Amino acid sequence: MALKFTDLPSLYAHDFDTVIDVRSPAEYAEDHLPGAINLPVLNNDERAEVGTIYVQQSPFLARKLGAALVFRNAANHIEHRLSHHEGGWKPLVYCWRGGQRSGSFTWMLQQIGWRAEVVEGGYRTYRRLVNRFLYDDPLPHRLLALDGYTGTAKTELLAHLKGRGVQVLDFEGLANHRGSLLGEMPDGQPSQKAFESALAAELCKLDPARPVVVEAESSKIGSLILPPTLWSALCAAPRIQISASIEARTAYLVTAYDDILSDADRLRDRLSPLRAHRGHEVVDGWLALVDAGDKPALTRALMEQHYDPSYAKSRRARAADVIARIEAPTLDDAGLSKAAAQIEQVLDQL
Repeated sequence: MALKFTDLPSLYAHDFDTVIDVRSPAEYAEDHLPGAINLPVLNNDERAEVGTIYVQQSPFLARKLGAALVFRNAANHIEHRLSHHEGGWKPLVYCWRGGQRSGSFTWMLQQIGWRAEVVEGGYRTYRRLVNRFLYDDPLPHRLLALDGYTGTAKTELLAHLKGRGVQVLDFEGLANHRGSLLGEMPDGQPSQKAFESALAAELCKLDPARPVVVEAESSKIGSLILPPTLWSALCAAPRIQISASIEARTAYLVTAYDDILSDADRLRDRLSPLRAHRGHEVVDGWLALVDAGDKPALTRALMEQHYDPSYAKSRRARAADVIARIEAPTLDDAGLSKAAAQIEQVLDQL
């Protein structure tokens, strides 16, 4: 009998040794249960072929071909990737809807003697639980947001706070984006579904009785959208205002954004569309600094002429409850450690 999970925390708290996603690699790449391994019983081409036969010829022919492929691929996984497991191994298996693919594979594992079980409803059940957790149910956690101009090293402050035992949630890390016009990262961003899976998994690890420190963000991080429950909680969260001198911020950003500051073509591509917002003269000045290779001057100009005015405008539009103001004289490890200690003192007083 398939296992039924009624809420996301209970699914994440399973006691199985391994979670196996038997869907195709393309389905797995878009999103999957955190920590699941992919052992597809139909690869991308095979799944497409079976689906085409089902629609254009006959469901019976599709099932017959599908069964042959599923058992052939499952046998290969058992012979190779699963061959090292002992008799007490306990895997949890799922496919798209908990049907033939996961059922067949689970049956084979059980015949060997492994204590395999299948998720009732498969991935569709998991997505419903994620959606309910992030879109419908009230967030049980209390958020506290680090706010401040671009370049005040808020992401690094989260890492320092985590090292001190503070609960943090790094939106930008999960989104693989630095949350700004020039914030794209190598390997690109995950899908929206995968981002939500990562958010939900991290939240389920956190203690709702303790505050969770996050970075103040817009509703979008790159191309990804913060789910409404989180966005509402972030908008209502009290702020700790982080400030630093323009010189310290410039030095920090030149190092943190060295990848894109070193890529003149990418810079021109990202900055040129801002002519409509900042004017030709301002953008031409930026591009001249790009051509000159003057990273510090370009970084400072972008803050003074683009990022800082945008931040000030957003602050005027949204009143926030600032409960503390932290001045970071430097943004190196020593300065960030000192700022993190001050933030921790604020948290202890809540």
